[in-house]
Amino acid sequence: MKNQDIDNGNSFDWGKTSKDYAKFRDIYPKEFYDKILSLGVCVSGQTVLDIGTGTANVPRALYSHGAKWIGTDISENQIESAKELCREQGMDIELYTCPAEEIDYPENTFDVITACQCIWYPDHKVTAPKFAKILKPGGKFLILYMGWLPYEDKIAGGSEEIILKYNPDWSGHGDTRKHVWVPDEYLEFFDITLQEEFDVNVPFTRESWHGRMRACRGVGASMDEKTIKLWEEDHTKFLMENAPEQFDVLHYVSIAELTRKR
Repeated sequence: MKNQDIDNGNSFDWGKTSKDYAKFRDIYPKEFYDKILSLGVCVSGQTVLDIGTGTANVPRALYSHGAKWIGTDISENQIESAKELCREQGMDIELYTCPAEEIDYPENTFDVITACQCIWYPDHKVTAPKFAKILKPGGKFLILYMGWLPYEDKIAGGSEEIILKYNPDWSGHGDTRKHVWVPDEYLEFFDITLQEEFDVNVPFTRESWHGRMRACRGVGASMDEKTIKLWEEDHTKFLMENAPEQFDVLHYVSIAELTRKR
């Protein structure tokens, strides 16, 4: 995948991170999911589409609340990992390899569409009218994001410095609290009915934080094997010298709820 606005136009492939993604990216805390549920969405009686589903973290976490879930992702490796996790957990979630731009469902199919950590990637000129069409009148499009705060958390900040040492084009660094991006294309079809941010402390071990960093776009999805090995050595050394075996990393959650215009 390439996007001129991301990582200086360099290519990245989430499929390369699938094993790490499945093991280390399922880190959203209870407060994250409680907020989603408080909006009255992703619950029994609803049909929900999760685009850019990755290893289906969101559908699997909310599965017990009774919604019918469908997940799509551009990466076949991610979908295969998601299917394996669903089989292991006995979850009936429909999963398909499909770019967001090519999703094809009849009008008024879904009550909710979710997009977690992926709003930067689709072609919104295509997806905005498509999502509005396949949502029911008054249906919800949730844009979900959680990011660490490198200027306030020394472990997150140090980890970013090491990624940038080996991948200076990585544009995912330097996050600060802000509204998650709502592309203008959606405003023709949706009203923004909620935008909210709140802080969360996410627990890690040295191993799980190292895996979380390796599973990010700036490392596993874009570095070659030789560079990843060098990054591994530096990052492991950094954690041994600066992090206890168990620690929290300060993150913030940002949610935008868009409601389909009637």
